[in-house]
Amino acid sequence: MANHASAEKRNRQRIVRTERNRSIRQAVRTAVKKARTALAGGDEQAAKDRISEATRALAKAASKGVVHKKAAARTTSRIHAAFQRRSAS
Repeated sequence: MANHASAEKRNRQRIVRTERNRSIRQAVRTAVKKARTALAGGDEQAAKDRISEATRALAKAASKGVVHKKAAARTTSRIHAAFQRRSAS
């Protein structure tokens, strides 16, 4: 339990931040999953749209520090590489 006013404030801030980060992280996971599902499907335009959404969500989360910058770049790269492999064949 917090013993100082500043510690109580830090605890309130932690709760708000954690909740915000959790929702952003979940939105990123959903966008990435939709992109991978679209890649597995047949429609190329839908896959492009979903990949664009996932890339944007990852970049936004990385800029806010919710997801590590290199983790976001790695995931984006893998999604784009999968799309290129699928388009080439």
